[in-house]
Amino acid sequence: MYQKILVALENGPADETLVPHITDLARRLGSELLLLHVADGWAARNFDHLKLAESDEMKADQAYLEGVAARLRTAGLTVVTELALGNPPTEILKTAQARRCDLIAMTSHGHKLLGDIFLGSTIDKVRHNTTIPILVVRAASDSVRTTA
Repeated sequence: MYQKILVALENGPADETLVPHITDLARRLGSELLLLHVADGWAARNFDHLKLAESDEMKADQAYLEGVAARLRTAGLTVVTELALGNPPTEILKTAQARRCDLIAMTSHGHKLLGDIFLGSTIDKVRHNTTIPILVVRAASDSVRTTA
């Protein structure tokens, strides 16, 4: 059913809620996992335009992706990684389409209306602009951050 699952990772505590769900799902279905993190700092957003050098944040994000991938490969899963640069919803959608993913997995922080207005909601932007099914896992309460 789901042959390739895009797993949108934040490089934060919420990922520890999402990864076990996806590990179990991928194992049961024999799915390939595409771990995606979108670096969205100033250097990442201006990387190509200003011909910048890779920032320490981008290097740390790539190392994080590779660390999670190594853990999942050890568990017998097929995993590839991608570090995208820019606006998270835009890059998630673009990558899912380009890589022909048939499921997008993300975490939700449970913001209420005002939180979404001020912090934005990556999930809302993704869900309103794709036909690919989305699995949303609520982040554990101790992993919730105050930013979106």
